[in-house]
Amino acid sequence: MIDPQKIFSISTEEDFQSLALQTFRHQFENNAIYRSFCDLLYVHPSDVRSLNDIPFLPIQFFKSHNVVSTTSPIETTFTSSGTTGSVLSKHFVADLSIYQSSFRNAFAWFYGSIEDYVVLALLPSYLEREGSSLIYMVRDMINHSKHEESGFYLNNLNDLKSQLVALDNSGKKVLLIGVSFALLDLVESHTFDLKNTVVMETGGMKGRRKELIREELHSILKSGFGVSQIHSEYGMTELLSQAYSKGNGRFHCPNWMRVLTRDPEDALTLHDSSKTGGINIIDLANINSCSFIATQDLGRVYDDKSFEIIGRFDSSDIRGCNLMVL
Repeated sequence: MIDPQKIFSISTEEDFQSLALQTFRHQFENNAIYRSFCDLLYVHPSDVRSLNDIPFLPIQFFKSHNVVSTTSPIETTFTSSGTTGSVLSKHFVADLSIYQSSFRNAFAWFYGSIEDYVVLALLPSYLEREGSSLIYMVRDMINHSKHEESGFYLNNLNDLKSQLVALDNSGKKVLLIGVSFALLDLVESHTFDLKNTVVMETGGMKGRRKELIREELHSILKSGFGVSQIHSEYGMTELLSQAYSKGNGRFHCPNWMRVLTRDPEDALTLHDSSKTGGINIIDLANINSCSFIATQDLGRVYDDKSFEIIGRFDSSDIRGCNLMVL
């Protein structure tokens, strides 16, 4: 078994590659679904010498199978958002402390201590959307923010407006995190001139509003909030790690996470350059499920390992944290 502390102490590319290869061997031996997938591709650990040799499990398997790499009891099950009757992804989590370490360390790496922020969440409360990994993370942020003003908001936009303006004017650092359609609702009802607030969106608007390209969405939000940049969080039910963008749609990963692109016409071929392709993710925090996932997102990876999301494959199911409120 791989020590989870090694995951969050990665400091070099060599550390990452070594642990990724160890993780592959561990999951090949202990994850029946992943083992079967590798067997179908005739891939054995003896054939895998680099990251490019590792098979990436299609993300749809989290809808149809129990993707686990441990015999330990399951502590909780995170489920994806979805419309009535849709098949939801399920992520069986055997060790919540690994998820906690992942999102706490990642946020601190990019933004500093959560204790320094008032966290205003324009999201459903935890009880309204039980099973959401995003809500679990944000609730933890609120609990550790050390500010009594932190909390969830959803339909009480007038109260949120008053609280946000007062906090920003007081000079306190504020994190306003919300689903895109709700942030748009807020700026359509009120105008702001924020100086001390990080505005962070967590997803699109499928099922609630007309879909906007990122540039258009961020332009509206920047104007409405009076800020120079809109930040973004990239995560999903099937991952225990998040990437963050501080503007312009370029996401950066924590040291235990990598994004690669695959050829849209040949899912087993990885791109070596910044060509647009299907997004493959290595998330070493997924030690107890599967760390190698082929998503349905389309994107581009740059030389500095940052990436951007351009769209999704046309045949993909509707997915997004915004569906939590349906």
